[in-house]
Amino acid sequence: MRSVKQVVAIVVVLAMVLSALGLALALVLGGLLGGDETPQQPRTGPAPSTTPSGDATEPPDPALEPFYDQSLDWQACESDADHECARLQVPLDYTDPGGETIEIAVLRVPAGEPGQRLGSLVVNPGGPGAPGTSYAAAGDAVFRAPLLARYDVVGFDPRGTGGSAPVDCLSDDQLTDFLAADPSPDEPAEVEALVAGLEAFFDGCVERSGDLAAHVSTVEAAKDMDVLRAALGESGLTYLGASYGTKLGATYAELFPDRADRLVLDGAVDVSLTSRELNLGQAAGFERALRAYVADCVEAGACFLGETVQEGLDRIVAFLEEVDREPIPAPGERELTVGSAFYGIITPLYVSDYWFLLSQALEAAFAGDGTTLMLLADTYASRTPSGSYTDNSSEAIYAINCLDDPSSTPVEEIPAQVPDFLEASPTLGEVFAWSLVGCRGLEVEPDPSTRLDEITAEGAAPILVVGTTRDPATPYEWAQALADQLEPGVLLTREGDGHTAYNSGNACIDEAIEAFLIAGTVPDDGTTC
Repeated sequence: MRSVKQVVAIVVVLAMVLSALGLALALVLGGLLGGDETPQQPRTGPAPSTTPSGDATEPPDPALEPFYDQSLDWQACESDADHECARLQVPLDYTDPGGETIEIAVLRVPAGEPGQRLGSLVVNPGGPGAPGTSYAAAGDAVFRAPLLARYDVVGFDPRGTGGSAPVDCLSDDQLTDFLAADPSPDEPAEVEALVAGLEAFFDGCVERSGDLAAHVSTVEAAKDMDVLRAALGESGLTYLGASYGTKLGATYAELFPDRADRLVLDGAVDVSLTSRELNLGQAAGFERALRAYVADCVEAGACFLGETVQEGLDRIVAFLEEVDREPIPAPGERELTVGSAFYGIITPLYVSDYWFLLSQALEAAFAGDGTTLMLLADTYASRTPSGSYTDNSSEAIYAINCLDDPSSTPVEEIPAQVPDFLEASPTLGEVFAWSLVGCRGLEVEPDPSTRLDEITAEGAAPILVVGTTRDPATPYEWAQALADQLEPGVLLTREGDGHTAYNSGNACIDEAIEAFLIAGTVPDDGTTC
């Protein structure tokens, strides 16, 4: 399953679901009630790099000089003439800079107030696999006016994603079947199908993507980001990364600590955790969010799920068991399987404002209509009603994660893991336990040079690490841990629900992040909003 995903990407596609359902809803990010406390701001970080310096194009390896010397040829984007698009050339393999190259898609939204422009703010929405160009292009909904006025917002599709040499592993029909498979098999035939699906997926990555399949790691994407920094004419990187984008940003700070100017890591990932620990953390995070959703339903009265939180959770478990036994009708010729039902349930948990969609979907599904729940599952996978996909994020996430950590637990050992996962998540634990099968069938050998033993970012400027207390996808404990691991880490906490903190309706959080990025003002470590 998708390990982390940035909240705004979910909100944007949920808006499409609302449209498909014939519902009208004002999508106003940042218009929610939030804290109005202004955080203390006692420290000031370095000024962002606004002009090229003598070090801006200096490569870490002289053989990379042609890449660091390049200029971006900005042209009006075909999709929106107000945005500027360009292509960045990088080596496919950084250990062979004279070999094959690939191009990285880049999109820039120029600063709204050119006379007060501070420089470039590079952004990443997470995933891994979500396109950064779309994230930057949605700037009016994603970022608030203070950042849009002072910075060129620059998004790029990390290698292997979007328009940047996208990795391809399955046909659209094969991918739809792959995502619909039972995520917690309870019969030998289902276990065999799960293993066969993973092996076919990774076989397909090599067959369809060739050498690219071995070169879409986070370390390589971070190196691309430094080439981008140089091409933008910035001697240091100013960056806002969300969800998996926090891992990418932390990796950059480890590789290039002297070029990390102002980094905000929102919805942080604990980069020290094993695959098992990450899955346990997410199991607990989604359980916490699901309980909050059911509690909200119960407290409102006449909850269709039951009179208590436990009754509501039991009803959801019973429903998933029913769908596992007998899928229910969905749009067209499709059926809602238990795999699609699971993804449909967790999707609205990313944004508490969309819990009502989950209620609508479950009520309909309980009555035998899987339409809305399937729409939510398709939203999660970037699948259109026609059966095509708007991006390759559902393939890239496996390709990238398995290069970063190729671990896989043998299927015969999974049942022994289930009790620990059920303790973390009595409702969804088995799904997360079976996700430990992970990279079964991986066909490529990850390059040791793309693996970091630890990430501390020693010597970097202050890095703002942001966590939300009831974040389902990146549990708050991960932000606490990352802030401790990073030598210059500073923890900023949002009390609330949903994935990530910036522009989620909490003025205290928004002002602290903007003061950091615009003025270099560093909040007290441990500030809570």
